[in-house]
Amino acid sequence: MNKNRELKILGISIWKIFAYFILYSFIGYIIETIFGILTTGLWQSRQSFLYGPFCGIYGVGAVIIIVFSKFFNKNNFTLFLGGYAIGSITEYLTSLLVELILHTKWWDYSNNILNINGRVCLLYSVFWGILTIFLIKKLNPFIDKIMKKIVSKVPIKWIQAFLACLILFLMADCIVTCYAQDIFVTRMIIEQDIQTTDRLSREEEYQMIQEKNQLFHFISTYWNDKKMIQTFPNMKIEDRNGNIIYLDSLLPEIQPYYKKIFEK
Repeated sequence: MNKNRELKILGISIWKIFAYFILYSFIGYIIETIFGILTTGLWQSRQSFLYGPFCGIYGVGAVIIIVFSKFFNKNNFTLFLGGYAIGSITEYLTSLLVELILHTKWWDYSNNILNINGRVCLLYSVFWGILTIFLIKKLNPFIDKIMKKIVSKVPIKWIQAFLACLILFLMADCIVTCYAQDIFVTRMIIEQDIQTTDRLSREEEYQMIQEKNQLFHFISTYWNDKKMIQTFPNMKIEDRNGNIIYLDSLLPEIQPYYKKIFEK
């Protein structure tokens, strides 16, 4: 493949961007898992998708930061400000889209000081800024060196095929995740009698699923309450009065974690 004809974004190959997204989504999953253990004492799922150890918001945030870092990579202060801004915008838009599309909340910073609509807050925005300095100064140069070694030893077509398979898997995983979460939220709203603004459409969806035996059996087997709670333990919805309801609290018999590491 002629490298001069590769699609590039601000000078970075699209294949490299795919690799960055996959890798940093996985690293984000590791960071979130360790953070969860240290702060709660629990080994919980911190993945974005139903299948696969990936935290997509880290992948998206890292890619945007790397691609646009040429505009603010002057010193640690400008890196911090750039990461602070990009991380905050990425987090806010992701939270907003999840609420608009899935009608649920993946996180809520309403109890944190200096938050905006519970979607972003000062603490985690500062965290994004600090991560950006480490990412651009230390981690990404190291990753680039490893990538160069791999490319020098493995045919580029094999690498591209591998990346393409992973990206297709993540795209399919994202679609399945959205559908499974929507069905789970519908099930909780109807079976737990939660009054939401979209209650009528949820009732129609719930009835449709009940009438399709094969679909109902598949959901009951693979997307049951335990699977959904343990995969997305922090999922929340909002009722018509604006109250935040944690879905794991509706099913106290299901533990929303894999293992308790230590007592908090």
